[in-house]
Amino acid sequence: MQSGLYIVGTPIGNLSDMSPRAIDILKKVDFVAAEDTRVFGKLATHFGIKTPRISCHEHNEKDVIPGLIEKLQAGKTIATVSDAGMPGVSDPGFRLVRAARAANIPVYVVPGPVAAISALVLSGFPTDRFTFCGFFDEKKLRDDNKIRHTIIYYESPNRIMATIAALNNVMPERQIAIVREITKLHEETIVGYPADLLHIDPPKGEIVIVVAPAPEHKMSDSEISEIINDIASGFSTKSAAADLAKRAGISKKEAYKRMLNKGESQ
Repeated sequence: MQSGLYIVGTPIGNLSDMSPRAIDILKKVDFVAAEDTRVFGKLATHFGIKTPRISCHEHNEKDVIPGLIEKLQAGKTIATVSDAGMPGVSDPGFRLVRAARAANIPVYVVPGPVAAISALVLSGFPTDRFTFCGFFDEKKLRDDNKIRHTIIYYESPNRIMATIAALNNVMPERQIAIVREITKLHEETIVGYPADLLHIDPPKGEIVIVVAPAPEHKMSDSEISEIINDIASGFSTKSAAADLAKRAGISKKEAYKRMLNKGESQ
């Protein structure tokens, strides 16, 4: 095989997604630089990979990378893997690749599953333009809302309900897809406006959030009427009007008037 650094994608849940080429490369290289050698050890045992492993993660990259570059310059082959998915995508990897490029070391990719892209296509939202923002950060949300095309976030199950509430506060007019446990037994995609998802059972497992593009036009009366009909009964007129104002992009005064008209017509 050609000497150099190999970026190897691994399954994000279903071991059947491991490619024959990935297995072959991981068996043939001189070393595997793994985010967590214990996690990789389980994968290696399953596929009979006995290659020596070196721990390379975000906390030791600065110390480990120079030694890996020396090995590569000496003609050794190294594969880098993360705990799941593609190295470098919200996982360690890009610093090693950057160092290899700087040292004129050949770099190759062995593609594998990516949770962000898988969630994007599962959402049904436009895929012609999208921005991956890594792990959700509420402090950056108002700036993120300036991105008018599809947005993708990673999130933990411990924070997901607070995140939905934050999305409802800042971008209530944009649909979101909560995609969890991709390729696993309990894979699920939940789509709706943030307000619709505030009271769902908290999703568990590995989660990706996909945010639909912002509406490009002012809502028509018929579209606003559909939202009014969707708003759950039992809300006070004031709170229902506030929800309508956010989702339809109209003033609270106008929303309150429309909610009153709805009540009078029933």
